[in-house]
Amino acid sequence: MPDSPSRKPHLILGSASPRRLELLGQIGVVPDAVRPADIDESPQKDEGPRAYCIRIAREKAHAVAASEYEIVLCGDTTVALGRRILGKPEDREEAGAFLDALSGRRHRVITAVALRKGDRLWERHVVTQVAMKRLGAAERDAYLETGDWRGKAGGYGIQGPAGAFIPWINGSFPAVVGLPLAETANLLQAAGYPLYGGTA
Repeated sequence: MPDSPSRKPHLILGSASPRRLELLGQIGVVPDAVRPADIDESPQKDEGPRAYCIRIAREKAHAVAASEYEIVLCGDTTVALGRRILGKPEDREEAGAFLDALSGRRHRVITAVALRKGDRLWERHVVTQVAMKRLGAAERDAYLETGDWRGKAGGYGIQGPAGAFIPWINGSFPAVVGLPLAETANLLQAAGYPLYGGTA
């Protein structure tokens, strides 16, 4: 049945990330369902980090099954060191290699958001500059021991213990965590999803 003007459309979160769920909760948004997208996230040949991140968010939005009246929200967060894409590490060894590469350097965290309703698509992406302090072997290994690196682009999460490694950012903190809130709120409203208890 089509949504009536007074009925809030259903929102589907196409992500298994608990961080994105928590961030949506900060702006009072509770998805009606969580349906993680299942796509191949391998970078294409010669694909830059920004183009990669935008493409992955878009492909996730299209991959989630939904009716034409449901809004699908998907996102992707990519850590970029120059043109190098640092995705989610496969194991502790790779996470350690990522941290060694980032240690004492600035990098970019790119987060793309894609909303789909029927055939329409709304997109935004945010680039945040992040500095990581120079890590000693002992503190790097202690962080790896926590397991906090699992499932996190670049092998670290700024909202966890690794926050102690980040003395400076220029941009959106929630975007580094996984979802830029101001931009996401604007996209939701553009797609007809009311915020703060209002109606579309």
